[in-house]
Amino acid sequence: MRTTVLFAALPVLFFSALPSSHAVPPGQGKSAGGTIVLVFKDGHRESFSLAEIQSIEFSGDSGLAAGDAHIPPRGHYVGKWSVGEGNGEDYTITLNDDGSAWRSLNHMHGTWVYVNGEAHISWDDGNQDAIRKVGPIFQKYWYKAGKSFNDTPDNVTNAESLTPKPI
Repeated sequence: MRTTVLFAALPVLFFSALPSSHAVPPGQGKSAGGTIVLVFKDGHRESFSLAEIQSIEFSGDSGLAAGDAHIPPRGHYVGKWSVGEGNGEDYTITLNDDGSAWRSLNHMHGTWVYVNGEAHISWDDGNQDAIRKVGPIFQKYWYKAGKSFNDTPDNVTNAESLTPKPI
């Protein structure tokens, strides 16, 4: 079962799981192979070597706003989406907080993960979709079975969240 780390608990997990020797002072990230810098609400900063971090997850209730992290949190994608099929028809994709997914097209089950600010969905039939924010809109990128998310998509259509978000 996947554990979701609440943003407020993230520093505690870093400090308890990583020895202090893994903390990298600001400005010294290049020698360490890259760093992640956490900026806390009180303004202090902590840096960590990317080589030592396996993953960072955000729950939908993390309280993290899109502007705070410069990417929308994972929870931003949770819910139902209307996406194009590429032929003028639409269908829905539902992304659940537990990482499961459902596609109304061919009634297909799948799983999804949050990667670099976008939702990557792997369907049981081998096809893959990515939902990405492109400027002010979201788009769905479809990849035929056998392709990766780094390949050229087989089609790109608009994606619209059908899940009301709190103001």
